[in-house]
Amino acid sequence: MADKLVMMLLTIDPDQPHLCGTPFFQAAAAAAMDAEVEVYFASRATRLLVKGVADKIYPSDNKAKSVYAFMKDAADLGVKFFACGGAMSTFALTEDIMIPECTGMAGGVTYMSRVLDNEWKSITY
Repeated sequence: MADKLVMMLLTIDPDQPHLCGTPFFQAAAAAAMDAEVEVYFASRATRLLVKGVADKIYPSDNKAKSVYAFMKDAADLGVKFFACGGAMSTFALTEDIMIPECTGMAGGVTYMSRVLDNEWKSITY
């Protein structure tokens, strides 16, 4: 079984919160199974890394747990979050406004190096 997982959040959008919980739940599950997990935020998904965005949205109507709480669960298990530099530029985002769980910036080359490495499995949302 592979013990490394890379996830690309490409179509996840804070404006559609019902889509935003599952990737982090699954990232946490993989990390709980001792997998090394990296999540790459591209396009509009990058906005989830901005302080105050994910903690105000909920993936279900019962509002039992915010998207940020799901993100924290994953990060607490060692999941690394990487923001796309191009998306940050597009949305005028800076590192100083990012949540503390954001590991840093990494782009397409870093992500593709994971996808092309046989030791890594990949999922795209």
